[in-house]
Amino acid sequence: MALAHGFHDVEDGDIALVVTYLQMKSAPSRPAPPPPPGLVLDRVLRPDVGANRALYRRIGEEWLWFSRLRQDDQALAALLGHPRYETYELRRDGTAVGLLELDLRDGANVEIAFFGLVPGLIGQGAGAFMIGRALDLAWRRGTRRVWLHTCTADHPRAVEFYVSWGFVPYRRQVEVTVDPRLDGTLKASAAGRLPMLVRPADQP
Repeated sequence: MALAHGFHDVEDGDIALVVTYLQMKSAPSRPAPPPPPGLVLDRVLRPDVGANRALYRRIGEEWLWFSRLRQDDQALAALLGHPRYETYELRRDGTAVGLLELDLRDGANVEIAFFGLVPGLIGQGAGAFMIGRALDLAWRRGTRRVWLHTCTADHPRAVEFYVSWGFVPYRRQVEVTVDPRLDGTLKASAAGRLPMLVRPADQP
C-alpha cells in the first residue's frame, strides 16, 4: 500500500530508507573498461559464510548494509551454495576488495544482488570495471532483464552511476527497520552521516 502524501513519523530507534529499484531490458552497448592495474574479478566457487560476511561488512558498514548480517547462517549457506546464485570477488594481490553477487534463480530476470567496493577504492575506476563485468555476466543466453536496488544509505551517486550504465529507475519503496547500530548488528559509529534517532528519556 502506498504511503499517503505528507510526513510520517518514524519510531525512536528505527531508521527509514528510500529504496530505488532500477532495471535494464537490453544489454548495454557500452563495453566494460579494462581493470585498473592489479585488480582481477574472480568467481568464488565455494563461498564461505564467515568470509562472505566479513567482506560484506568491510564494504557495507559505511553504507549501513545490514541484511546479510541479520541472516541466519543456514539460510545464507543455502543461498551462496545455490547453483543459480553466483559470487564474485574483486581482488588485489589476492585480497578481496570488492563483492559482486548475481541471483539467476528467476530465469530471465537476473538480479545484481550485491555490488560494492571497500572504502578507498571508490572513484578509481574499479566500480566501472566491475559493473561492466557484472553486466557481461548477467546478460547471458535467456536473460531478458537485469535489475538491482539501492537506497538512501548508499553512496550519494549510486543511482547516477547505475543510470549512466543504462539502468532505468522503475519503483521506489520506503523501508523502516530497527537501526542496525542500536541492536548490535553494526557498531554505533557506522555511517556517521546518518544520525541515530534515540530520544533522551527526559524529552517529549
